[in-house]
Amino acid sequence: MRSIESRPQSIDAYIAACPPSVQVILSKIRAIVRSAAPRAEEVMSYRMPAFRQHGILIYFAAFNKHIGLFPPVSGDGELERAIAPYAGPKGNLKFPLDQPIPYDLIERIVELRVTQDGLQGASKRRKRG
Repeated sequence: MRSIESRPQSIDAYIAACPPSVQVILSKIRAIVRSAAPRAEEVMSYRMPAFRQHGILIYFAAFNKHIGLFPPVSGDGELERAIAPYAGPKGNLKFPLDQPIPYDLIERIVELRVTQDGLQGASKRRKRG
């Protein structure tokens, strides 16, 4: 989709470099994350759009045939079963571009990651305190 040489400096630039049909998908994912994690900061990390609070909540990226969502999801058995059809070899998720994107699952993933991040942040604060 983009060359190795291309290094967008913002999520806006990353989305703009994608084909229009993919821009719509990425923009919707971005809106879902913003809604589910309103305090998260938008960053570019590993050349991918990401959202960070205490740590990275989620990365998402466009590939030729799918949208990738990282990191692997764990900690909610029901959600893990729901996303199993999209799991790649390392547990990262692949949403094929020729199928409907499961935005509801993405929202559930982000909500879980926000909860996990909050617990992680509280643990770090206790250790420092």
